[in-house]
Amino acid sequence: MIVRQFISWVRTAPAGERAEATRSLARAWIFSDLSEDDRAAAEGALLMLLDDPSPLVRQAMAEVFASCASAPAAIIEALAVDQPSVALPVLEYSPLLIDADLVDLVATGNSEIQCAIARRLQLPASVCAAIAEVGSPASALELIENPYAELAPFSWDRIVERHGHLAAIRESMLVLEDLPGATRLALVAKLTDTLTQFVVARQWLSAERAERVAGEAMARSTVNIAARSRGDEMCALVQHLRATGQLTVGLILRALLSGNLDLFDHALVELSGLPLSRVSALVYDGGGASLNALLTRAGLPESTFPAFRAALEARNQIGFVGTVGGATRLRRRMVERVLTICETDAVSSEPLLILLRRFATESAREEARVFCDELAMDAAVAPHDLIAA
Repeated sequence: MIVRQFISWVRTAPAGERAEATRSLARAWIFSDLSEDDRAAAEGALLMLLDDPSPLVRQAMAEVFASCASAPAAIIEALAVDQPSVALPVLEYSPLLIDADLVDLVATGNSEIQCAIARRLQLPASVCAAIAEVGSPASALELIENPYAELAPFSWDRIVERHGHLAAIRESMLVLEDLPGATRLALVAKLTDTLTQFVVARQWLSAERAERVAGEAMARSTVNIAARSRGDEMCALVQHLRATGQLTVGLILRALLSGNLDLFDHALVELSGLPLSRVSALVYDGGGASLNALLTRAGLPESTFPAFRAALEARNQIGFVGTVGGATRLRRRMVERVLTICETDAVSSEPLLILLRRFATESAREEARVFCDELAMDAAVAPHDLIAA
């Protein structure tokens, strides 16, 4: 009887009053101990209100039913495809929407709808993949910042491919500790490409010079990213480097001269097709012939063999340090030792010597920078020590 009176009244009531009455009816449907007949009548009234001309009415219903697992499924389905002001609470919170519904809504909805779905708790991989594939930059950002999103590696890569040129996307991804190394490297490549185009457009550098500087920066970043990778992640990173044409002689030599022996080993594994244990044995048994055979099988130029051999022979005398200032860097003494040996070796090619000289300059400048930073820190601490004394 009450529901019948409500239906009669709601046809002529003002929109604001209809919305409040709808909110009360929806709450009664969830929380009140209604008889079976009253529950059926209330559901019928709520279904009728889905056609109300005022979005305030449907919005009130959506706000009540959004998080309710026992809400009428037909009402949830209808609210989910309503205008954004009505649909957003349902899209973000309703547990009744299945994965297929969400994927379809991502494909057909605007950025607001995609963002609401991207904020959902326990967002499955299929929905994440849909957002990565067709979602707006804003929805991709919501997805990245959602700790409950199950993002597969290919979804990360798709986001980088589509939106990696945007600073907000890059910054949100790069702060993630568990971001795959290959994805992190792809982001750095996007940044490098953006900066290269910028400096060339401003005519600050020639295209050739800018590309060379960008290539050196990418190589440094690659070695640093690889230093944080282990096991399967390192294998995936090296495979990515090879697939994108970045697994060059220069990068492999940089890895060795920076002390990143793990990257050096895995690069030779990838190029030679030999297992890691076999590569390690050939590299570190001290035999020149076995090392030459391994480098040949990996497809490296014979003119580079003296540099690799000299670096491996020097490692026991000089040793390696892990990082300087949190980053893996070229060892100056190691680079200079290798350069000296290669300059007197007839097999070494001119391109190799040019590369080693660049490494020597880079390592000298980096060592000087670290030294000056330490002096500045000491100078800043000294006045406090004097005051304390």
